[in-house]
Amino acid sequence: MNHELDFPAGIWEAFARSRPPVRCSPGYLIYLQDTEATCFYFLKSGKVKSFIQSEDGAERVLNLYAAGSLFGEASFFDGLPRVSSAVAVVPCEIVPIDRELVSQEFAKKPELALAMVKYLARTVRLLSGQVDQMAFRPARWRVANYLLTLTGRDGAVSCTQEDIAAAVSVSRVTVSRVLGEFARRGWVEPGYRTVSLLAPEKLKEIM
Repeated sequence: MNHELDFPAGIWEAFARSRPPVRCSPGYLIYLQDTEATCFYFLKSGKVKSFIQSEDGAERVLNLYAAGSLFGEASFFDGLPRVSSAVAVVPCEIVPIDRELVSQEFAKKPELALAMVKYLARTVRLLSGQVDQMAFRPARWRVANYLLTLTGRDGAVSCTQEDIAAAVSVSRVTVSRVLGEFARRGWVEPGYRTVSLLAPEKLKEIM
């Protein structure tokens, strides 16, 4: 989720200055659920999806990360196996961040360590909110919240209806119905693999 809005712009770029990025094609699997987390990542460009998969192959999207984001950090810091997988959605540039690099940057910029603690705490809060919305919130609320959380500076969310359905735990048919309602009201404009928010203030009224 877009929980970096109140962090200074470009704060995580310090991790990317001393190492070249790794280029990933769409569909490239960056890490796998249940594997050891020897590093986490700074997303220099592109878009990455994190998801969990059940034993029967069912998939649920957890997050869509935009350029400037960190991802995969929770398992890196707690030392336990990864709880999710991550895949490149579009061509990406990612910078792996290992313990050596973390130690170097934290030593040079102690305020970066404090920002990381805040970032991790925010992640826990948002995951708790996801549990709440799955258990108690109606479909209109879930879809509106998803769109508002992930909208970019251009007012658009890059996703498919399947992405939204997996992320908010409703069927694709339900997502289609809700987006159709929002579009008829002039609040959103669905496109190819994107949803543009025309009246975000109206979506906020649902919350």
